Amino acid sequence: MGELLALLTALIWAAAVILLKRSGETIPPFALNLFRVTVSIVLLVPTAALVGQASVSSASLSDIGLLVASGAIGVAVSDTLFHASLNRIGAGVSAIIDSLYSPLTVLLAFLFLNERLSALQLVGMALVLGGVFAAARHEPPHGVAHRQVAVGVALGVVAMLALAVAIVIAKPVLDRSPLMWAVTVRQVGCLAVMLPIALFSRRRAQTLGALRPSAVWLHALPGAVLGSYLGLMCWIGGLKYTKVGVAAILNQSSTIYILILATIFLKEPFTRRKLVASLVALAGIVLVTV
Repeated sequence: MGELLALLTALIWAAAVILLKRSGETIPPFALNLFRVTVSIVLLVPTAALVGQASVSSASLSDIGLLVASGAIGVAVSDTLFHASLNRIGAGVSAIIDSLYSPLTVLLAFLFLNERLSALQLVGMALVLGGVFAAARHEPPHGVAHRQVAVGVALGVVAMLALAVAIVIAKPVLDRSPLMWAVTVRQVGCLAVMLPIALFSRRRAQTLGALRPSAVWLHALPGAVLGSYLGLMCWIGGLKYTKVGVAAILNQSSTIYILILATIFLKEPFTRRKLVASLVALAGIVLVTV
């Protein structure tokens, strides 16, 4: 169950990235994140109520605090830094940096959650990462200064580390909490952190302007529904029902799906190198899930 949800996460996130990439051309990173979180809450709260998981009366303050911290670190910090990195170094190098997600998560799960992976699963992780590295373009955009590339890489690395920390923080709470309740509390807590920042920001009008209906919603709204509602539920579900390390490795396959979807919808060339990379990554996924 957990492995299937982790794979669905990768596929849904890949579709969301195609849509959010267009949105990010006109919406700043923090504003886009605020929009995504707001949309997710509008959908998650009634969903949680519908399945009878909206009450927080029986939850401990420590569990709520951990979920809020996970949301703040994993969304408010990590996603904003990732988009800032993407703007500086481009999609090719960002794909390389993004591949740090699974090994960092596996390492932290090993250190703090005492999770262990089998030798076969470790081989699978290596194949998934190998496929990602082979598929991604290593060259930064033309005309980008070395200092800008260095800053972009540093931001991307910190973003992936923050995401891994957010996962490890949330895992113990997820193991003992209803899925929809945990997802909703995490997002509401994240909004409670992000909204004051937006209100007191010098760019308040621009940030809050993303919440008003406009032409950019054509891509941003379905991207948010996919990435921050359906994808988020599958992502948290994958973390809840399988090992953190296994879920992270399977999530990493999203890079391969992005390459395929970008070929179909963005008309990017699907080269022989990308085909080989996809097959290698798929072989790794099989090993991780056996």
